[in-house]
Amino acid sequence: MKKVTVSAFAKRKAAGEKIVMCTAYDAPFAKAALDAGIDMMLVGDSVGTTHLGYSSTLPVTMEDMIRHTQAARRGAPEAFLVGDMPFMSYQTCIEDGIRNAGRLIKEAGADAVKLEGGAEYAELTRRLVKSGIPVMGHIGLMPQSFQVLGGYKVQGRGDDGVAGLIADAKALESAGAFAIVLECVPEMAAKAVTEALSVPTVGIGCGRYCSGQIQVLHDLLGLLDFQPKHAGRYAEVGAIAREALKQYCEDVKAGTFPAEQNIFHD
Repeated sequence: MKKVTVSAFAKRKAAGEKIVMCTAYDAPFAKAALDAGIDMMLVGDSVGTTHLGYSSTLPVTMEDMIRHTQAARRGAPEAFLVGDMPFMSYQTCIEDGIRNAGRLIKEAGADAVKLEGGAEYAELTRRLVKSGIPVMGHIGLMPQSFQVLGGYKVQGRGDDGVAGLIADAKALESAGAFAIVLECVPEMAAKAVTEALSVPTVGIGCGRYCSGQIQVLHDLLGLLDFQPKHAGRYAEVGAIAREALKQYCEDVKAGTFPAEQNIFHD
């Protein structure tokens, strides 16, 4: 499989071809996503809530992100892999942002990094791109800022909200971002942002008019009980796993496992 580069995504937007993206946090699921034809994978800081048992993404560290990005890379060597910059890995100063983004590329094997934030991070984006690090922006609902935003709420409502989103998106585009994630934005606001840019938008909870879609793997597969409104659930893997484990417990207690085919003999 020929590896995709950042230039391919702008070409897909221009051609009207939708971009398909999902999260991946480990080798087996990264391989499954690659085999399924997913265009781009995000090793998201959502690993904090999907894998590490946190109630938010805020406790996730650079070490967490590097470890999980390395795992996803091992599972899908040919994938276009985006590594999330966790909370406080870039907010302190530009130098910290460059250093930590470099770690995701150099140590973890990411092809690009993702930053939450708008025009205020345009200069960091510019410096990263100049340093050779592709950047994906992220505006709208930004989970790292949920305490400031007053919770996980839809963003970009009203004329002023739409104008703010467009201004942030254009600032990131001008700084060199190759794509921008829009999260939990009204559908027509997301359409306006998408039409204002030459780079693609990738939506989550933003309706039908973005250049592509991203979903959290655990939402897609039903691995967690909670299902956000925007999530498409394509399987109930969590329920299947619980049933399989229940059957395993029953078989061991009943003495039917291990069976003859599971036993070694002299």
